Amino acid sequence: MDRDGAVAPPALEPAYAATVVMLRDGERGVEVLLAQRPESSRSFAGAWVFPGGVVETDDLVDGASGELTARRTAVRETREEIGLVVDPEELVPFSRWTPPTGSPKTLITTFFAVRVPDGDLRPEPDEVADLAWMRPSDALARHARGGMTLWPPTWVTLHGLDAAVSVEAVLAAFRTGVVRAYVSRFSDDRRTVVWQEDGEYAPADAVMDAATAARHRLVMERLPWVYLSDF
Repeated sequence: MDRDGAVAPPALEPAYAATVVMLRDGERGVEVLLAQRPESSRSFAGAWVFPGGVVETDDLVDGASGELTARRTAVRETREEIGLVVDPEELVPFSRWTPPTGSPKTLITTFFAVRVPDGDLRPEPDEVADLAWMRPSDALARHARGGMTLWPPTWVTLHGLDAAVSVEAVLAAFRTGVVRAYVSRFSDDRRTVVWQEDGEYAPADAVMDAATAARHRLVMERLPWVYLSDF
Protein backbone atom coordinates (compact mmCIF):
# COMPACT_ATOMS: atom_id res chain seq x y z
CA MET A 1 0.00 0.00 0.00
CA ASP A 2 1.06 3.60 -0.42
CA ARG A 3 1.05 6.16 2.40
CA ASP A 4 -2.66 6.92 1.84
CA GLY A 5 -3.62 3.28 2.32
CA ALA A 6 -4.36 2.64 -1.35
CA VAL A 7 -3.12 -0.50 -3.02
CA ALA A 8 0.15 0.25 -4.81
CA PRO A 9 0.40 -0.58 -8.53
CA PRO A 10 2.31 -3.74 -9.43
CA ALA A 11 6.08 -3.36 -9.68
CA LEU A 12 7.56 -3.02 -13.16
CA GLU A 13 10.29 -5.57 -13.96
CA PRO A 14 13.06 -4.78 -14.41
CA ALA A 15 12.60 -1.75 -12.19
CA TYR A 16 13.52 1.76 -13.34
CA ALA A 17 13.70 5.11 -11.59
CA ALA A 18 14.50 8.77 -12.17
CA THR A 19 16.39 11.29 -10.05
CA VAL A 20 16.60 15.08 -10.30
CA VAL A 21 19.71 17.09 -9.40
CA MET A 22 18.40 20.55 -8.52
CA LEU A 23 20.96 23.30 -9.07
CA ARG A 24 21.23 26.94 -8.09
CA ASP A 25 23.94 29.61 -8.13
CA GLY A 26 24.84 30.34 -4.51
CA GLU A 27 26.99 33.12 -3.10
CA ARG A 28 30.03 30.82 -2.96
CA GLY A 29 29.35 28.73 -6.04
CA VAL A 30 26.98 26.15 -7.45
CA GLU A 31 24.76 24.42 -4.90
CA VAL A 32 22.74 21.22 -5.10
CA LEU A 33 19.60 20.25 -3.20
CA LEU A 34 19.98 17.11 -1.10
CA ALA A 35 17.18 15.33 0.73
CA GLN A 36 17.69 13.05 3.70
CA ARG A 37 15.54 9.94 3.74
CA PRO A 38 13.83 9.15 7.08
CA GLU A 39 15.45 6.46 9.20
CA SER A 40 12.20 4.53 8.84
CA SER A 41 12.41 4.58 5.03
CA ARG A 42 12.46 1.25 3.23
CA SER A 43 14.91 2.71 0.71
CA PHE A 44 18.22 4.36 1.60
CA ALA A 45 17.23 4.94 5.23
CA GLY A 46 19.05 7.97 6.65
CA ALA A 47 20.96 8.63 3.43
CA TRP A 48 21.17 11.98 1.64
CA VAL A 49 19.95 11.67 -1.94
CA PHE A 50 18.62 13.73 -4.82
CA PRO A 51 14.82 13.80 -5.12
CA GLY A 52 13.45 10.95 -7.21
CA GLY A 53 11.81 7.58 -7.23
CA VAL A 54 10.54 4.55 -9.09
CA VAL A 55 8.69 4.53 -12.41
CA GLU A 56 5.03 3.80 -11.86
CA THR A 57 2.45 2.53 -14.33
CA ASP A 58 0.89 5.97 -14.87
CA ASP A 59 4.32 7.34 -15.87
CA LEU A 60 4.65 5.04 -18.87
CA VAL A 61 5.03 6.76 -22.24
CA ASP A 62 7.76 4.96 -24.18
CA GLY A 63 8.18 1.88 -22.02
CA ALA A 64 9.56 1.54 -18.51
CA SER A 65 13.11 2.21 -19.68
CA GLY A 66 12.34 5.14 -22.01
CA GLU A 67 13.53 8.71 -21.53
CA LEU A 68 10.05 10.24 -21.82
CA THR A 69 8.86 7.90 -19.08
CA ALA A 70 11.85 8.87 -16.95
CA ARG A 71 11.03 12.56 -17.43
CA ARG A 72 7.44 12.02 -16.29
CA THR A 73 8.67 10.08 -13.29
CA ALA A 74 11.15 12.82 -12.41
CA VAL A 75 8.46 15.51 -12.58
CA ARG A 76 6.00 13.51 -10.49
CA GLU A 77 8.51 12.49 -7.84
CA THR A 78 9.83 16.03 -7.48
CA ARG A 79 6.31 17.36 -6.99
CA GLU A 80 5.38 14.61 -4.51
CA GLU A 81 8.59 14.70 -2.47
CA ILE A 82 9.50 18.39 -2.26
CA GLY A 83 6.54 20.28 -3.74
CA LEU A 84 8.33 21.82 -6.74
CA VAL A 85 6.92 21.67 -10.26
CA VAL A 86 9.59 21.03 -12.88
CA ASP A 87 9.14 21.61 -16.61
CA PRO A 88 9.94 18.21 -18.17
CA GLU A 89 11.48 19.94 -21.20
CA GLU A 90 14.02 21.65 -18.93
CA LEU A 91 15.35 18.38 -17.52
CA VAL A 92 18.78 17.46 -18.91
CA PRO A 93 19.69 13.74 -18.68
CA PHE A 94 23.36 13.13 -17.99
CA SER A 95 23.86 9.67 -16.46
CA ARG A 96 22.20 6.29 -16.08
CA TRP A 97 23.08 3.94 -13.25
CA THR A 98 22.74 0.16 -13.12
CA PRO A 99 23.49 -1.04 -9.58
CA PRO A 100 25.67 -4.04 -8.74
CA THR A 101 24.16 -7.44 -8.13
CA GLY A 102 23.44 -7.68 -4.43
CA SER A 103 22.51 -4.03 -3.95
CA PRO A 104 19.76 -3.38 -1.38
CA LYS A 105 17.73 -1.57 -4.04
CA THR A 106 18.02 -2.72 -7.65
CA LEU A 107 16.83 0.17 -9.81
CA ILE A 108 18.19 1.33 -13.16
CA THR A 109 18.09 5.08 -12.62
CA THR A 110 18.30 8.04 -15.01
CA PHE A 111 19.82 11.18 -13.50
CA PHE A 112 18.56 14.57 -14.73
CA ALA A 113 19.87 18.06 -13.94
CA VAL A 114 17.81 21.24 -13.85
CA ARG A 115 17.94 24.78 -12.53
CA VAL A 116 15.67 24.92 -9.51
CA PRO A 117 12.25 26.29 -10.51
CA ASP A 118 10.40 29.01 -8.63
CA GLY A 119 8.30 27.86 -5.71
CA ASP A 120 8.47 26.97 -2.06
CA LEU A 121 9.99 23.71 -0.88
CA ARG A 122 7.32 21.56 0.76
CA PRO A 123 8.93 18.27 1.80
CA GLU A 124 6.71 15.24 2.24
CA PRO A 125 7.48 13.96 5.78
CA ASP A 126 7.14 10.30 4.83
CA GLU A 127 9.75 10.77 2.10
CA VAL A 128 12.03 13.53 3.36
CA ALA A 129 13.39 14.02 6.88
CA ASP A 130 15.51 17.06 5.98
CA LEU A 131 16.46 19.24 3.03
CA ALA A 132 19.66 21.21 2.51
CA TRP A 133 21.30 23.28 -0.19
CA MET A 134 25.01 22.47 -0.25
CA ARG A 135 28.03 23.06 -2.40
CA PRO A 136 29.23 19.69 -3.71
CA SER A 137 32.57 20.19 -1.96
CA ASP A 138 30.84 20.77 1.38
CA ALA A 139 28.72 17.63 1.03
CA LEU A 140 31.78 15.55 0.11
CA ALA A 141 33.73 16.96 3.06
CA ARG A 142 30.87 16.22 5.44
CA HIS A 143 30.71 12.66 4.12
CA ALA A 144 34.48 12.30 4.51
CA ARG A 145 34.12 13.22 8.20
CA GLY A 146 31.42 10.58 8.63
CA GLY A 147 28.76 13.25 9.02
CA MET A 148 26.38 12.12 6.29
CA THR A 149 25.51 8.94 4.43
CA LEU A 150 25.85 8.98 0.63
CA TRP A 151 25.41 6.19 -1.88
CA PRO A 152 27.95 5.83 -4.72
CA PRO A 153 25.83 7.44 -7.51
CA THR A 154 25.21 10.49 -5.32
CA TRP A 155 28.87 10.69 -4.28
CA VAL A 156 30.17 10.40 -7.85
CA THR A 157 27.68 13.00 -9.09
CA LEU A 158 28.77 15.43 -6.40
CA HIS A 159 32.41 14.73 -7.26
CA GLY A 160 31.70 15.57 -10.90
CA LEU A 161 30.06 18.87 -9.93
CA ASP A 162 32.79 19.90 -7.50
CA ALA A 163 34.53 22.26 -9.96
CA ALA A 164 31.36 23.72 -11.48
CA VAL A 165 31.51 27.48 -12.00
CA SER A 166 27.82 28.14 -12.72
CA VAL A 167 24.52 26.38 -13.24
CA GLU A 168 24.44 27.47 -16.86
CA ALA A 169 27.89 25.99 -17.46
CA VAL A 170 26.84 22.69 -15.89
CA LEU A 171 23.66 22.43 -17.96
CA ALA A 172 25.44 23.46 -21.17
CA ALA A 173 28.05 20.74 -20.67
CA PHE A 174 25.38 18.12 -19.98
CA ARG A 175 23.37 19.18 -23.05
CA THR A 176 26.34 18.72 -25.37
CA GLY A 177 27.53 15.48 -23.79
CA VAL A 178 26.26 11.93 -23.80
CA VAL A 179 24.17 10.26 -21.13
CA ARG A 180 26.95 8.36 -19.42
CA ALA A 181 26.26 4.77 -18.45
CA TYR A 182 27.49 3.43 -15.12
CA VAL A 183 27.07 -0.34 -15.16
CA SER A 184 28.29 -1.39 -11.73
CA ARG A 185 29.86 -4.39 -10.06
CA PHE A 186 31.17 -4.90 -6.54
CA SER A 187 34.72 -6.08 -5.97
CA ASP A 188 34.98 -9.45 -4.25
CA ASP A 189 35.31 -7.77 -0.83
CA ARG A 190 32.44 -5.33 -1.65
CA ARG A 191 34.65 -2.39 -0.66
CA THR A 192 35.00 -1.08 -4.19
CA VAL A 193 32.49 -0.40 -6.96
CA VAL A 194 33.89 -0.87 -10.46
CA TRP A 195 32.22 0.26 -13.67
CA GLN A 196 32.21 -1.36 -17.08
CA GLU A 197 35.31 0.44 -18.39
CA ASP A 198 37.43 -0.80 -15.49
CA GLY A 199 39.91 -3.57 -16.21
CA GLU A 200 38.62 -5.57 -13.24
CA TYR A 201 34.97 -5.39 -14.28
CA ALA A 202 35.36 -8.60 -16.29
CA PRO A 203 34.98 -11.98 -14.57
CA ALA A 204 37.79 -12.92 -12.23
CA ASP A 205 39.05 -15.66 -14.56
CA ALA A 206 39.32 -13.33 -17.57
CA VAL A 207 42.79 -12.75 -18.99
CA MET A 208 43.83 -9.10 -18.54
CA ASP A 209 46.99 -7.08 -19.04
CA ALA A 210 47.48 -5.46 -15.64
CA ALA A 211 49.90 -2.92 -17.06
CA THR A 212 47.34 -1.45 -19.45
CA ALA A 213 44.08 -2.12 -17.62
CA ALA A 214 41.96 1.01 -17.30
CA ARG A 215 40.50 2.14 -14.00
CA HIS A 216 37.00 3.40 -13.32
CA ARG A 217 36.11 2.70 -9.73
CA LEU A 218 35.13 4.09 -6.35
CA VAL A 219 37.23 2.79 -3.47
CA MET A 220 35.19 2.73 -0.25
CA GLU A 221 37.57 0.90 2.09
CA ARG A 222 37.72 3.89 4.43
CA LEU A 223 36.81 7.56 4.55
CA PRO A 224 37.34 9.60 2.51
CA TRP A 225 36.28 7.57 -0.49
CA VAL A 226 38.61 7.67 -3.52
CA TYR A 227 37.37 7.97 -7.11
CA LEU A 228 39.74 6.63 -9.75
CA SER A 229 38.96 7.22 -13.41
CA ASP A 230 41.05 7.12 -16.58
CA PHE A 231 38.14 8.59 -18.57
